Amino acid sequence: MGLTQDILQTLPEGNVIEVRIGTHWTVVVVEVLGELRCGLASTLTESLDHHRHPDVPQAGKLETYPVLELAKLIHSDRPCLKSVATATINGLLPKGSWLGVEKNAEEVIRTQGAEKEVVVIGRFPFTEALRSKVGNLNILEQNPQGKELPQEAAPDVLPQADLVAITGMTFINGTIEDLIQLCRKDALVLILGPSTPLSPVLFDYGVDLLSGSIVTDIDRVLHAASQGANFRQLHRAGVFLVTLDKAAFTESV
Repeated sequence: MGLTQDILQTLPEGNVIEVRIGTHWTVVVVEVLGELRCGLASTLTESLDHHRHPDVPQAGKLETYPVLELAKLIHSDRPCLKSVATATINGLLPKGSWLGVEKNAEEVIRTQGAEKEVVVIGRFPFTEALRSKVGNLNILEQNPQGKELPQEAAPDVLPQADLVAITGMTFINGTIEDLIQLCRKDALVLILGPSTPLSPVLFDYGVDLLSGSIVTDIDRVLHAASQGANFRQLHRAGVFLVTLDKAAFTESV
């Protein structure tokens, strides 16, 4: 059925409480068994042309959707709706203390990638600084700059990598499964970034570490995101970074 469908099948029923689509971040608040949960996703947009078809045809009505129907918009052809769906999925996933630890993804890449072939998919603030810390570094980007490679180079560089770090935005745009399949079976594979679904289903597909986010102050994060906050601002408003480890999860089940 595929990775995305497998994750969808694990999600609980609930209610959509609020949907905010900010300049940089989309936030969805859901209620599950009387508990408020909140998920994040990067806001993807299709166009800045306000006279074309709308990015969100259902604007103003998204809270009326059954929560699982909102999550299924991950299959939409509208980038903004895929962001809403991802934030919904991230909100529905349980945020218990199961094996989640505060771990810096940059530190993992730096220590595990020493003297090794490393590929990072996505531009992060720390990526260029990694060049002197690992054996060899390739950075893949949709719009490459400087020494970055275009995303079309993935089939050439991923099979050679000992460590692969993939932005969670690839879950939103639907490329994550293909990218994971290009990785060697013995490579260390990380999914990182606030959009990353903290779902153990990803472990079944060859991922070793999930570095994502948990919203700890829903009201402040909603308010900040709706006023165009970037992630640094959102983090300060009330977001906790957490890493889930496949090895620790496997030992616990």
